[in-house]
Order: sequence, then C-alpha cells, then structure tokens
Amino acid sequence: MSQDLFLSKPWQQITTLATFVLLLWISGCSADAQSVDAQASLEARVTPWPHGAMVSAANPLAVDAGIKMLELGGNAVDAAIATHLVLGLVEPQSSGLGGGAFFLHFDRAQNQTTFLDGRESAPASATPDLFMTEDGVMGYLDAWQSGKAVGTPGTVALYYAAHQRAGRLPWATLFQPALKLASDGFIVSPRLANYLPMMAKRSRLAVNVGSAAYFYPNGEALKAGARLKNPEYAATLTAIAEGGPDAFYTGDIAEAIVAGAARAPNPGSLSLDDLKNYQVKERPVICGPYRVFKICTTAPPSSGAAQIMVMGLYDRLNPDNANLETRLQSFVDAQRLAYADRDHFFGDPDEINIPLDTLLSPGYLKARALDRFEPSEKPTHGDLTAYDASISGVQWAPDTTDEMAGTTHLSIIDFEGNAVAMTATVEGPFGTQRWAKGFLLNNEMTDFAKEVPADGRRLANAVAPNRRPRSSMSPTMVFEADGELRLVTGSPGGNSIPAYVAKSLLGILDWGLTPQEAVNYPNIIARGETVRVEIGRALGSEVASTLEAFGYPVKRREGENSGLHVIEVTPAGLIGAADPRREGVVRVIAAP
Repeated sequence: MSQDLFLSKPWQQITTLATFVLLLWISGCSADAQSVDAQASLEARVTPWPHGAMVSAANPLAVDAGIKMLELGGNAVDAAIATHLVLGLVEPQSSGLGGGAFFLHFDRAQNQTTFLDGRESAPASATPDLFMTEDGVMGYLDAWQSGKAVGTPGTVALYYAAHQRAGRLPWATLFQPALKLASDGFIVSPRLANYLPMMAKRSRLAVNVGSAAYFYPNGEALKAGARLKNPEYAATLTAIAEGGPDAFYTGDIAEAIVAGAARAPNPGSLSLDDLKNYQVKERPVICGPYRVFKICTTAPPSSGAAQIMVMGLYDRLNPDNANLETRLQSFVDAQRLAYADRDHFFGDPDEINIPLDTLLSPGYLKARALDRFEPSEKPTHGDLTAYDASISGVQWAPDTTDEMAGTTHLSIIDFEGNAVAMTATVEGPFGTQRWAKGFLLNNEMTDFAKEVPADGRRLANAVAPNRRPRSSMSPTMVFEADGELRLVTGSPGGNSIPAYVAKSLLGILDWGLTPQEAVNYPNIIARGETVRVEIGRALGSEVASTLEAFGYPVKRREGENSGLHVIEVTPAGLIGAADPRREGVVRVIAAP
C-alpha cells in the first residue's frame, strides 16, 4: 500500500503537494484516467446542489445541533462535529471525547473523498501479552473494565484535523449546542436510562469515581425524563473551544485521563506522553465497483474493505439476481467468506503488511466465490499465495476478537452536496466506565486479539506499542457512474457492523428497498459457523426459516444492536433513514 500521510500534530496542515499526491492515489485511477473522468465531474459540480441538506444521527438533540450549524452557513464537516459533541453527552454509552472515530468526507466541488483515522492507539508501553495472566486470558468482563483497556483517545484530535482541513464556521461555534445542553441540562432518554440498572449489575459504572455520582445520584439510577446537567463536560468543552486540542492532550484534562486509566482494579499504563504524541492519520479511501456504482469506504484498520468484498462476492455468487431466497443465500455466503478473510488478514496497516490489493482484486474475488462453503462447514480464510508470492500463511494466526456494540454513526449531506459519514465509539457500553472531566474513557484495547498463540504465530491484530486495533467500523459512500453521490451509510454494532452496513447497501442498490425499508429489514450476520437472524423484525422469522431450509445453523435473535443512519440521493431529493432500534431521527432542510 502507499505510505500513509501522518499529521505530526493533529492540528498541523498537510502540505498542498502531499495532499494532491495522496488524492491522486486515493482515486484508484491512473492520472490519465482521472484527467478524463474528473473533468466532466468537476464541470458538473459547478452547478448548484438542488437537494437541500440532511442530518441522520442517533439522537434528536444531536441532529438539532447539526442542523443548527447548517443553518448558520456551516458545511457537513461543521455539522458532523457539532452533532457528535452532543452525542457524546446524551448517549455516553456509545461514544464520546474519551474514544475514537473514523471520518469519511466527500467534497463535491473538488470531487475528492478523504478518510481521517482518529482511532484510539495503544500506549507506548503495551505488549502482546497485555491481557494474559498466569491462568490464561483475562476474562472479558475484567478486561473490559480494566485500566489496561484504555487506549489514547482520538476524537478531539480528529475534530480539529477535519475542521482545519475543510470546516467553515469558527471552531468555538461548533461547541455551543453541546455546551448549552451540558450547562442547562438535557432530558435523559429511555435508551440511556434503560442501560443503567443492567450496568449496575454487570459493570463498575455504579461504583467508579465520577460515574457513580453522575449516573446514580443518591445511589439511584437516573430515570427517563429526568433533567441531567454535566458541568464537568461543559468545562471540558469550554477549554477545548478556547484552547484547541492542546487543552485536551496536555494539562488538567490529560492528567485526569491518565489518572482514570491508572485506577484499580487492573490499572493501565497510559501516559501523558501517549496523549501528547497522538496523531490523526490520513489514510487512503478505497473504492470498488458494484455493477454501475462505485463503493468508497475506509481503509484498515477499519473494516470498510469488507464492504467491497461482500458486495463483490455477492455479485459473483448471485450473477442472475435470482429470487429472494437465492439472494439471501448469496448474501450469507458472501459474508462468511469476507469475514473469514477480514478476521485473518486485517490489522493496523502501519504495523503489518495487509494484502488489501489482492483481497479486493477481481481475480481473487472470482476465485474466492468458488470457495463457497457448505452451510454446515466452518468458513476459513482464502489462500492468497497464488496471487502474491510474498504472502506467507505463517505470518498470521486465526483471530476471533470479539467487539462489543458501544458505537454510534451519523450521516450528513450539506447544501453544496458535501457529505460526511462518521462512525465513533468508546467500544463497549460506557467504555471502561472510568470517568475523566465529564466523559468516559474507552476500552478500545479489547479490540485487539487478547490471547497470545501458544505456537508462537503472530496475529495480524495483536497488541503492540502505539498500534491501532482492528475495527469493524465501516463508514461508506456510494457514487453513481458519473461520480455523483448516491448513498451515505454506516452503523454501530461491534463485529456485526460489516453485516449491518452491507445490508443497507444491498437493500437499496439491489433489493429495491427504500432507505427506511432497508434499515428496518431484519439483520443477518454470518460470521463464522452460525448465522444470526433478527426475528423480532417483520419478515425475520421467514428469513430464518429460509436459511434453515438451506442447511445453515441459524441462531434466532429477538433484536440486534444496529444503528444504521442512511441518506440516499434521488432525483426527487434526499431520502433519509434512522434505525428504529435506537433513538435516531432524520431532519432535512430544503434548498434555499
């Protein structure tokens, strides 16, 4: 892969020349091909965007913040930052300042799509046996809530890098909606309130310093409808609004983060230097064809490439676009193959050589589709040695890392046709439940492979100093053949994210569903030997029975934890969807 560009400090600008070179690489086309195709696209983009603007996110208050930025003359980048600042306050179980995010941005006027990686990174002192004990692998609950699980947060640095690159409104303006809600109070939502009794039994949220007093005042869990103020969050936002990322990555806030990670039980080793040295990374946007469309998504350490693999495999497994039953089977088998490859080969591209070009090549996808396993078989990764002699199967060992579903996604299109797909996380619900200055710290280190193989083989997703764990987050955009934006999508959901997002793509692009119908459709997750089917949604039981008839071992689940937020561009205007499994909404503003 091309060498990644680094922001040596998250608030430094990338040189014009470096940006130009990277964008040529990102396009996936030669310079000659780009000059022919891009000219027409750029000429088309000087015409006004007729569709208005739209925000889809997981909480109405957050959507209001994004809409406010657009009304003030801001663009999709401004709206995304303001939206997420509110999400970090009103749904702290999912994401926040103490976590990280992936940021996919489309600039319509320049016909450029950019990926900023604000993923959390391991402390410089981290070792592969971080979660190993004398008795074996640390239990998940202990690891989840430990200080060892805290990685260096990337969200604030990501905000600033995105704003410096493409924001329009003043930096401090973006903080005002969240600052007002934190100071004046917001109404606790049912989803947040419903988590708290369960978390009191299963986690340390009700006993840890800071989180206990905030979520369980006087020892009682907050109730839906209560007004909740967060003066510490307000003070933190004020500091960042006035002082930029330095106010977060150095000084009192940084010291509180380090202290939170260092608390018992199982203290971690996150240091002030880890925070001071954090870097946002600009990585390649990877694109692949699906029929007449181009799917563009995020490179590793994300799992965006799995979207291109699933869609490419589905197309080869289902060439005749046959009946619904056959399409469902093709979707399941495409997932099984793509997940097996993702689990085996993906990790931090700065640390390992990921054979991404081979995995996404038409020749490999065609051959991989022939690997279609019997429904009762356990899927295994593909053999890449026929395509790349430098690939050694000894380098990687099987990895079954389990990601919890504490994440959020937002999709935004502004008045000029620019777009943002942003997926953000603290990993598990409420992260580590460790409190620092009004927000919770992530448990992202548990996204690494926790077990060290006894035979000495390396894992692509092993813990290492400063490494970023593999993520299932997959913010994705789809473009028409003429280069115009067609779809913005993404979802939370841990290891199920690739399945959730692929469902939205296929539902809209192949199955003839509206965005809301595609989001509502029962989730189908085919990672490993079992196929999970969401039977609590309409048609869920029928889908489960169809797949059982094909011979798949189906696990029926009443519900799934997706949080798809989708915007489709149509000749009639923007059509949005918010996942009913969460509390999101869609709001649109007509073109002026």
